[in-house]
Amino acid sequence: MTTVSPDRIPVIVGIGEIVDRPNEITEGLEPLDLLEHALRRAEQDAGAKLLSEVQSLDVVNFLSWRYRDPEKLLAQRFGITPVHCYYGPVGGESPIRYIHEAAKRIARGECTVAAVCGAEAQSTATKAERAGVTLPWTPFAHDVEEPKRGAAFQKPLAVKLGVFRPVTVYPFYEAASSAHWGQTPREAMAESGTLWSRYSEAAAQNPNAWLKRRYASEEITTPTADNRLIAWPYNKLMVANPSVNMGGALLLTSLAKARAAGIAEDKLVYPLGGASAEEPRDYLLRDQFYESHPQNAVLRRVMDLAGGDGKKFDAIELYSCFPCVPKMARRTLGLGADVQPTVTGGLTFFGAPLNTYMTHAACAMVRRLRDGAKLGLLYGQGGFVTKHHALVVSKVPPRETMAQETSVQAEADRNKRAVPEFTAEASGKGKVESFTVLYGRGGEVEHGVAMLRTADDRRTLARIAASDSATLAHLLSMDRTPVGSIGEIAMAADGVPEWRVA
Repeated sequence: MTTVSPDRIPVIVGIGEIVDRPNEITEGLEPLDLLEHALRRAEQDAGAKLLSEVQSLDVVNFLSWRYRDPEKLLAQRFGITPVHCYYGPVGGESPIRYIHEAAKRIARGECTVAAVCGAEAQSTATKAERAGVTLPWTPFAHDVEEPKRGAAFQKPLAVKLGVFRPVTVYPFYEAASSAHWGQTPREAMAESGTLWSRYSEAAAQNPNAWLKRRYASEEITTPTADNRLIAWPYNKLMVANPSVNMGGALLLTSLAKARAAGIAEDKLVYPLGGASAEEPRDYLLRDQFYESHPQNAVLRRVMDLAGGDGKKFDAIELYSCFPCVPKMARRTLGLGADVQPTVTGGLTFFGAPLNTYMTHAACAMVRRLRDGAKLGLLYGQGGFVTKHHALVVSKVPPRETMAQETSVQAEADRNKRAVPEFTAEASGKGKVESFTVLYGRGGEVEHGVAMLRTADDRRTLARIAASDSATLAHLLSMDRTPVGSIGEIAMAADGVPEWRVA
């Protein structure tokens, strides 16, 4: 029996989602419209008039359209002036962070009603751009600075070699982690296919998913004209799909307020607590690429909330921009290869409305708990395995006041080993730390990129020319990992290191 005052117990009471598939491009809803629809649906779901009382409003960063002060524009639509009115930076973990922070505000008594929402209209925006169609939306705010993303934080050599976007950086974790676990590339690919097939199963049953179809493991991992290779080992069906139009929202309040408003007890879902930590934004400043210390620290802390056992969670959402993320997470949680990693469907099959996928995951988790699950885990991450946040939710009220200090950065940093010095100029022997191969839209190899350790244990990046078939064959073997193999580094005429297998 809880002894916490009901006015200090945060509870999720309403969820709302919208998927927009317009018949005509100009009929597509802009992100602000999607946000408004999602919030009104969340209020309808709660069964109580709450939007007029929102004192805390968080809007997830969107990239498909640019506004000046979108959080204020949204508040104006509801005639409210929240004390906390926030539009955040880029980050796939941000929806979970905002839900957690809203819950902490309620636990502190700083607000009674909070809303978290996000939306993207990338599908419509892209189609309009390609067709030369002017959308009848709020004018695009050209005078607002574009949010900083991957390239802004990376070394010039990484940008020059094309390894500064998620789809070209996550392969470094994929190759290094599978080698660390003793897997051959074939075994690693099979695990990815099985895992992604399970995500597609969930998407097939989610009425809000963009792709409502189950894919077999082999369909996902086999390159075809429609499932082209992008960056080894990732095909199109293994990466996030941002070309969607989606909005999602959650409403939180205190248990006392929920009861006073007559909200049914079977609708209530309780955030119990969570944790957060980060890696350096420049991924080349990390000690290694087979695990993430912040991810480990975050997941271990939320396991503590479940009695120290990841198997206590009977509903799980493991962020799924690329396979290496849930593969690493399930091992830290002590979960087997048979884990059901999602209640939503994943960023490939449900769809990836950029930073706000986890808003939809939180909505799906609330539905799952309302349908009988007892304890849920929402784990989100952003950047290049950079920002991590997890939240535990339950059908049972908390026994203790929600913790306010939730950073586990100190633990993550304690586990960090020495970071090798980076050099953009190298020659001599180079040992493969990780690698990827980049492909053109027609399936042709553009070039390979090896992350190497030099003879004096410095780190560098090196190109493998598309014409170097022997080295590419060495990297792309399915039966043994090239991680740890040694070759020769030489500086090319354009000032970029190149690597050849010994």
